[in-house]
Order: sequence, then C-alpha cells, then structure tokens
Amino acid sequence: MTSIAEHSQATRRPGVAASNAARALGLLACLSVLGIVVLASIAIGSRDIALPVVIDALFAYDDSNDHAIIQSLRLPRTLLGLLVGAGLGISGALIQALTRNPLADPGILGVNAGATFFVLIAVGYFGLTSLQSYIWFAFAGAVITTVAVYLVGSTGRRGATPVSLTLAGVAIGAILGGVSTALTLLNPSAFDRMRFWSAGALSGGTYEAVVTVAPFIVVGLALAAIVARPLNAVALGDDLARSLGANIVRVRTIVVVAVTLLAGAATAAAGPIGFVGLMVPHVARWVVGPDQRWIMAYTMVLAPVLLLVSDIVGRIIMRPGEVQVAIVTAFIGAPVLIMLARRRRVSGL
Repeated sequence: MTSIAEHSQATRRPGVAASNAARALGLLACLSVLGIVVLASIAIGSRDIALPVVIDALFAYDDSNDHAIIQSLRLPRTLLGLLVGAGLGISGALIQALTRNPLADPGILGVNAGATFFVLIAVGYFGLTSLQSYIWFAFAGAVITTVAVYLVGSTGRRGATPVSLTLAGVAIGAILGGVSTALTLLNPSAFDRMRFWSAGALSGGTYEAVVTVAPFIVVGLALAAIVARPLNAVALGDDLARSLGANIVRVRTIVVVAVTLLAGAATAAAGPIGFVGLMVPHVARWVVGPDQRWIMAYTMVLAPVLLLVSDIVGRIIMRPGEVQVAIVTAFIGAPVLIMLARRRRVSGL
C-alpha cells in the first residue's frame, strides 16, 4: 500500500536528481562537502591553523599549543555543530512533512522559544546551571509549545493551514521571547553566564555538552528514520493516508517525540538558532523531490554544513571577536522566509 503513496509522491514535482543512483551520488558529494567544512571549522578561528597541523592534532597529538587549541576548543565546538545542525535540520523536515507546511521550522513555530523559556526558568528560579540538569526543561518547553501551536493553529473552520500554524507559532514565540527577555532583566546576575547561549552560539561547545546531547539527538534521528516512509503517505492527506494503511496517530506521536528530542537538545546545547530547519529541507526537496526518506538523508548532512559554515563566517567577519551563529543564520534565513511566504503555492510540498 505504501508503494502507492510513494509513487504518487514521486509523480509530484520531482527533484533535480530523478533517479536513486543520482540521489546517492549527490548524497556522497554532500558528505564530501561536510568533511571539508569540518576540517575548515577546526582550522579557522581567531588564529588560523594550517591543515597539516589539524590532521596531526587529530591523529598524532603532541601537546603543542596548536594541538591543545584544536583538541580542547575547536574539535568539541565542531562536534557540537554537527549534532545541533542535524537536530535542527531534521526537526524542521519532520514538522514540514507532518503539517504539510513549507514555512515550518522549530524557530518559526515557536518550539525553540518554548525550550528557551523553560531553560531560563530552570536557571533563574531553580538555580540549575548545568546542561545535564536544564536539558529536561528544554524538552518540556519544546513539547508544550509544539502542542500549543498546533492547537491554536487548528482553531477555525479551515483547520491547521500553513498560514494559521505560522501565525500561531510566531505569536506564541513572540510572547515567550518577550517574557524570556523580562526574566533576564529581572535577574541579570543569574543569566550573566548565559548571555552567549541565549544569543545562539556554538562557542561554549565542550566535550561534556557533546556527550550530554548526543544520545537524545541520535534517538531523535533514529525515530525520524523510522517515520520517514509513513510520512510519504501522510503528505497525501489524512484520508488517503488511512486508506493506504498509515497509522496517523502513531506517526504524529513519533514525530512529536522526535522533534522534542531534536529541537530540545539542540536548543539546550547551543541556544535558540533559527532558520536551519526552514532552509535545508527546501534545498533537499528541490534536489530529491518529495520522498521523505531522501529528504531526511540530505537534510541530516546539509544542515550541519549550513550551521558550521555560518559559524565559520561569524568567526571571520569580526576577528579577533566573533558573531554568534544564530545571527548569521538569521541574516541568511530571513530573505528565504520572505521568498517562501510570497509564493502562491506555499502549501505545496
């Protein structure tokens, strides 16, 4: 039955790569680009380090100053960027597929704002200052906001349309963002150490943060892989999906759990970073078409590429200081959002 759904999806707006062989070659090329970007992320900073030195630091560590910088600062920052990028990208792809809303991503739908708000409550009122403790508040904020946005966006005769969900997400996100700002102003001493986190940055990346968020993001990615095939049927509409044997409740539940784990862990580790989950699934869909399995695969590779490149740009443009990665992604993503919002067929996925 599901093959019928996949055939129907394949006949709608096929991507640039029409065959599975072309898609596989494209994915291999994307993996090569990711490898290059990872090396660049380790080599480029307030002081550039030659690529041979980077290779030696990774495979023949000798306790020199450059090797210490790479192993203690740049490598964990890059690893965190890989995890956060994959988490944000896949969570955006899942939300877009489930809601059939091309304007959806964890930032625009307020999921990041909800996770941020709950983390600030944990820090300001419960005194939780370690990632291991307040990550659970990020999960709670992510799932509560996801459900709230869907409920608010579903009110009215037309139900959960792309525009209504986007408006609900922006409104709830704005409210939570305003309250979060007020909390930080009321208790500035408690939030002083979280200034960079609240701006959305990878600069605080440590091995401890990587180890803390990695299990949650890995589980979220595994759930996304499980649900990718049924999402092809869900994209055709609930009625047709049921007739094809898809369990709508099960699919929605898995997606909500996956989005909570991915967006919550990413936000807890790096702060609120927007637009990654909006842009990358669109690029993947343009290349491979509407098949969610390929969209997930490409997004998992390209989202870390976008985040790490943005982080590199942020380090370069204000040397020896740096611009937070969330500012760079917003600068890139805002025009993309405007372009998508002006399209007539904005709901077509």
